[in-house]
Amino acid sequence: MFEKKKMSILNQSVEELTRILQEGNLVELSYILGNRKEIIKRNLIAGIFRGVGIGIGVTIITAVLVILLQKIVTLNIPVIGEYIADIVEIVEKSR
Repeated sequence: MFEKKKMSILNQSVEELTRILQEGNLVELSYILGNRKEIIKRNLIAGIFRGVGIGIGVTIITAVLVILLQKIVTLNIPVIGEYIADIVEIVEKSR
């Protein structure tokens, strides 16, 4: 009788521990921390995608800004137009 009660308490404790680990994704974390090749692979792939994303984002933002500046130059605003024309010229020369 006493053994059954101990086993029941132990089973409940193990089930509770399993539930807590699954909620916190600690099982997956412990798997990753134990496997160095997996860590390197995941970080390498994540770094490549971050770099490509940053490159594409900067290119798009720069292109939009250059287009906007060119539109402002065509409005022929005296002081601003000359300043922006110089900026656009410098950007186009650097291509």
